[in-house]
Amino acid sequence: MSVSPAVSVAVCQFAPTDSREGNRERIAELVADAAARGARLIVLPEYSSYFVNPMDETLAAHAETLEGDFVQMLIALAGEYAVVIVAGLVEKSDDTHRVRNTVVAVRGDGILAVYRKQHLYDAFGQTESDWVEPGEVGEAATFDLAGLRFGLMTCYDLRFPEVARTLVDAEADVLVVPAEWVRGPLKEHHWTTLLAARAIENTVYVVSADHPAPIGVGHSQIVDPQGVVLAGVGSAEGIAVAPVERAVIDRVRETNPSLRVRRYAVVPR
Repeated sequence: MSVSPAVSVAVCQFAPTDSREGNRERIAELVADAAARGARLIVLPEYSSYFVNPMDETLAAHAETLEGDFVQMLIALAGEYAVVIVAGLVEKSDDTHRVRNTVVAVRGDGILAVYRKQHLYDAFGQTESDWVEPGEVGEAATFDLAGLRFGLMTCYDLRFPEVARTLVDAEADVLVVPAEWVRGPLKEHHWTTLLAARAIENTVYVVSADHPAPIGVGHSQIVDPQGVVLAGVGSAEGIAVAPVERAVIDRVRETNPSLRVRRYAVVPR
């Protein structure tokens, strides 16, 4: 039986702003850099197309469709560098006041998967739901690359282990987590602990891309199925690259067959 080759993945930590053009220019630079380092999958943060802090009505004014300039730019970059790109965008919704917090995975021939954030950040004194409508609970958003399956989730979803388990039940080998993990007391600890927990309990890789300080906590990471950080970024902008491998997942699951022996299923409420 053939063994899937290692897939080099990159997490690109940068600070999106209220300049859509400036964000696209920075993304083009990051993708070129990550591709030059050998990455085949390049992950960018939540809200990569447009971001303001605090959130306000400009989100809706600058939202785009999946056919808009931002996604088309990602597709063009993916084709130019022969990579898959995952990034968050502010997507138009039918609600004129609110938007969708959306993540897309694309390659040069189009969109591979779309995920709309299910759990909104109504916590730690913030109310994302004032400006964003939640995504519907439904089929897991996944895509395949080089014999591995990648599943999409977003930021605050990380605090809900059933989201990750639903992706793993859809045979995801790698969880991809674009985020804007807002700074606050112990928030760096929560972020890194939850990334490791989702990897360990599901025996999968977790690939996360966050915003840097001062708004985000940073610490974008590539975590292996035993919770070990293979590569990461500190609190400033930067890129980290590491391989994900089928053989590593298989080896960990042979030693720790927790998925095989579990006795509970995830049921939406």
